[in-house]
Amino acid sequence: MTEQFDYDRVLASLLVPEVLSALADVHEHRGRERLYVTMASDVLDSLVESACIQSTGASNRIENISTSDKRLRELVTAGAKPHTRDEREIAGYRYVLDEIHTSHDDITVTPNVILQLHRDLYRFTGAGFAGRWKDSDNVIAEQGESGEMVVRFRPTSAVATPHAMERICDEYARQIGTGRYDPLLVSLVFAFDFVSIHPFNDGNGRMSRLLTLLLLYRSGYLVGKYVSIEREIERTRQTYYEALAASSVGWEDATSDYAPFVTYMLGVLTACYGELDERVARLSPGRSSEDVLRSYFDGLMGPATKREIMDANPSISRRTIERILQKLQVEGAIEKVGAARATMYRVRR
Repeated sequence: MTEQFDYDRVLASLLVPEVLSALADVHEHRGRERLYVTMASDVLDSLVESACIQSTGASNRIENISTSDKRLRELVTAGAKPHTRDEREIAGYRYVLDEIHTSHDDITVTPNVILQLHRDLYRFTGAGFAGRWKDSDNVIAEQGESGEMVVRFRPTSAVATPHAMERICDEYARQIGTGRYDPLLVSLVFAFDFVSIHPFNDGNGRMSRLLTLLLLYRSGYLVGKYVSIEREIERTRQTYYEALAASSVGWEDATSDYAPFVTYMLGVLTACYGELDERVARLSPGRSSEDVLRSYFDGLMGPATKREIMDANPSISRRTIERILQKLQVEGAIEKVGAARATMYRVRR
């Protein structure tokens, strides 16, 4: 019988053209990231706050946890006191995200540390299950065509969860220590196993994305600090779920194919690196705010809200953006669609 969590076997199975090609794309972008850290550090610094806001909002929205844009910004950047259950969960996510941003090199990947991060995720809620492995079995279910709930996947049982978490942490450490396989592949295999084990009563999705970010940082992939990986996952949510479903087939008996999930995540990283390239080019010194916004709209595929425009161009003040938007509308370069909070802007074709 094939042994579960045999990372030598799993990682060897990923050395196929589709995965290696996607991995090469990420490596190419990572080389430019290193150049930006040296040559465009001021531009990168201007992107951090916006990415943090977007990551916190997107990862929680995926789990149907939300608040207004104004409150989200206050919770993330000003440390505002949360007022609702959703806001308390959002504040906890921001807290753990800050920990990862500032201390990733010192956060080791062990069961006890993962339990501590989960406790911190719920630090503002008073949840009794915070920082504890699940105490009952859970299932991943979806609504069938006739409206009934259908079990899609059965994660690791509650009784087997502590051992499973020990195993994947040990395997991760062993693979990183030997250096035989690319740390990025090792990190994504760990992330998939984590979400498949589903070790907590609640918060598994958000914890999986936080741990993915942590492992990426520890492997030297810092793009998530400047461009929100969680927002790209939210944008491609259906594909995300399809990749999870495809890779979960046979997982419990160690016959699953990790490639769909790994390839999807490599694509997410490539998209984020592409966005980073665009932002660095757009925000580099010497360009006027108007030139920056014109360049932004030139690369825009669809409409964008004012908040999205501000988040993508954090070095430009709200007042300046509003002035330039008005000018571009008068020129006929862009047009406004919708009204009030639903207002969006798009290129006039």
